[in-house]
Amino acid sequence: MLGTFVNVLAIIIGAIIGSTLKRGMKEKYQNNIMVGAGLVALSLGISWVAKSIPQSKYSVLFVASMIIGAYIGEVIDLDSKVNSYGARFKESNLLEGITTTVLLFCVGTLSILGPIESALKGDNTLLFTNAILDGFTSIVFAANFGIGIVITAGILFLWQGALFMSAQFISPIITPDMLNEISIIGGILLITTGLNILNIKKIKTLNLLPALLIPIVFFTIKGILN
Repeated sequence: MLGTFVNVLAIIIGAIIGSTLKRGMKEKYQNNIMVGAGLVALSLGISWVAKSIPQSKYSVLFVASMIIGAYIGEVIDLDSKVNSYGARFKESNLLEGITTTVLLFCVGTLSILGPIESALKGDNTLLFTNAILDGFTSIVFAANFGIGIVITAGILFLWQGALFMSAQFISPIITPDMLNEISIIGGILLITTGLNILNIKKIKTLNLLPALLIPIVFFTIKGILN
C-alpha cells in the first residue's frame, strides 16, 4: 500500500501548507481564494460531466441514479446529521470543503483504479500521479477551509485501503462503463459543491451522495445476470 501512504501523506502536507498560508492572509484574500476554490470545483465538475456523458452507453442511468440517490439521501438526511456534528468546528464552511475534497480525492478514476493496480500488479504509478494532484488541491482547499481538511486524508486511506484489500474480488466488477457513470454523477456532485462554495445556491450535497452507489449496484446485478 505504498502508493496509498504517499497519497495520504501528500494530502496531509498540502493541508498543513494551506492552513499555514491561511493564518497569514487578510480576510479579503481568503474570500478571493474561496471564490477560486468554488470555481475549481465547478469547472472540474462540468469537465467530468462533459467528458463522460458522450461516452455513456446507458443514457438514463445517471438520471435514475440521481433521482433514486436523492430520495434515499433525503430519507437518511445525512446532511442534517453531519452538519449537527460539524457545528462543533470553528470553520463554518469546513464541511463544504471536506465534501468537495472527498469527491475530488475518492471518486476520480485514479483513486479507484490506483489501489487495484497496486494490489494486483504492484504498480503505484496511478497513485503517485494522484498524490501530486491531491497534494496541490489540498493546499488550495486548506487555505480556504483550514487544517480540518486533513480529515479527508483519513477517509481516503480507508477508501483506498478497502479497494486494495478487496482488489482480487472487485476488479472484474469495476468496468470502464461503471467508472464512466460514476464520473458523471461525481461531476454533478462537484458542481453542487461549487455552487454551495460560491453561495449561488444552497444544495444538500451530502443527501445526494447515495447516487454514487446506484451505478455500482446496477453493474453488479448486470454482471451476475450475464
